[in-house]
Amino acid sequence: MASSPPTPDDSAVYITLIGSGTIGLSFAAFHLQHLKSPEHLTIYDTRPDLSSYIETTLPKYLPAAQHGLISSIKLSTSEDTLADAVSNATIIQEQGPENAEFKCSIWAQIEKHAKPDALLWSSTSGIPASVQSRDMKDKSRLVVVHPYNPPHIMPLLEVVPTPQTGPDVIERTLNFWRTRGREPVVIHKECTGFVANRLAFALLRESIHLVNEGVVSVEELDKIVESSMGPRWTVAGPFKSYHAGGGAGGLESFFGNIGGTVQGCWDDIGTPSVGDGWEKKIFQQSQDAYGTIDTTQRDRITKSVLRAVKNGKSADKASD
Repeated sequence: MASSPPTPDDSAVYITLIGSGTIGLSFAAFHLQHLKSPEHLTIYDTRPDLSSYIETTLPKYLPAAQHGLISSIKLSTSEDTLADAVSNATIIQEQGPENAEFKCSIWAQIEKHAKPDALLWSSTSGIPASVQSRDMKDKSRLVVVHPYNPPHIMPLLEVVPTPQTGPDVIERTLNFWRTRGREPVVIHKECTGFVANRLAFALLRESIHLVNEGVVSVEELDKIVESSMGPRWTVAGPFKSYHAGGGAGGLESFFGNIGGTVQGCWDDIGTPSVGDGWEKKIFQQSQDAYGTIDTTQRDRITKSVLRAVKNGKSADKASD
């Protein structure tokens, strides 16, 4: 990979966020904690109530001590001002609708006005950069930077280039996130949903199958995950976990011991599809169990878990 200039220090970083939905506001909260000044952040969204919406919603993502930063964010609401919103940015990060035509159109417009060396990122959940860059003159500039929700808390960023994405773009993107304490991972080949969502949706599919078959309830299944895989996977992923489960023989020994059970589960795995008729039962159980979930509690506990894991790993390194 070719060498690249270092990511500029925070005093030279200017970020424009395209879209102010849940992911956009979460990224806004993250960037506010790292930018030299809140005035270095611009939010572009054509919703007419953008100012009041930001003032009432963004505080939910920030510590109380940082609420005063919100008034200094630059807001842009008119389609006519897209050029002004992106022209001074060193990073342009898009969180617009999950619609390929929208993304193709917005990136072609952004490219006309963005600095030649500005980083162009899409936070899409599943539309590859090779599709989004269709109408761009320089397709090597665009890369997907897919977060795991909520991105102001979760460390992961899936960096998903196309075969045309320049190595300099990838390296500068990785450097940006690493220097801010995040865990960017390059996905080597574009695929539907990328990796984190595919893993999560595979578990969701089997969860729906088990509940629909009456094996467990929605709430019971969640308790099983929260008291088993959940804690384990904050420390070690599936391969590392099962490699450890095999003892000295590692993953090979694990499959040697219970490979038949694994295969039996794979053979019996559920295959529900959206529209099969399970929805009413599953949706109602979820509503009855949880109602409207307090994401503030979720975020607070998640921060505590991540902090504990980080401290534990740091202590282990120090003792080596």
